[in-house]
Order: sequence, then C-alpha cells, then structure tokens
Amino acid sequence: MSSEPLFKNAADVSTAPVVALGLLGGYLTARETMIRPLGGAVLAAAGAYAGRTWLAKRGAATTAGLSAAYLLGFGLSHPLAKKIGAWPSVLAVTAATAGASYLLVDRD
Repeated sequence: MSSEPLFKNAADVSTAPVVALGLLGGYLTARETMIRPLGGAVLAAAGAYAGRTWLAKRGAATTAGLSAAYLLGFGLSHPLAKKIGAWPSVLAVTAATAGASYLLVDRD
C-alpha cells in the first residue's frame, strides 16, 4: 500500500487547467453520454478541486469570487450557446474563467 497522498498539496495545484477541465470536460461528458448529471459531476469535482487551492493560496474572498465566476460561466454558456453555438460558448466562458483563475491565483 502506497503512503503517497491521494491529491497534490493544494498550494501546488495550477487551477486554470483544472477549471478548463471542469467546464470543457463537464460539457463534453454530458454531450457524449447524454447524461447531464454526469457532466455536472465532472463540473462539480473540478470546481471543488480548484476551490481548495483558491482557498489555500488566496483566501475566502477570492475563492468566493472565482467560484461565482465558475458557476456563472457555466450558467451563461447556455443562453450564449443560443446566440453563437455550443462549442464557441463553452470555449468563451472557459477562457474567461480559466484566465481569471490564472491571473488571481496561479500567476506568481
């Protein structure tokens, strides 16, 4: 049995790729499996994993703001998809949210 931890130390995680994985992966999972809750589970798991790093590195206020941006991006992608299409919408909100995570937390 390994004594290595299951997850990386929160302070060592780059959150922008995790955010991108959550938004893109959640959409793709829901689309390809036709099981929307499964896509939501991917979104939630990535959000929780990123959130623990946001909290460890920048505190509760930044975590609340980035969590809101993550969820708002997910929510806004739906009406935006009606205007510009599903993939462009998901890519746009992913770029904005991952970019915010990079600028506020990952960039040193």
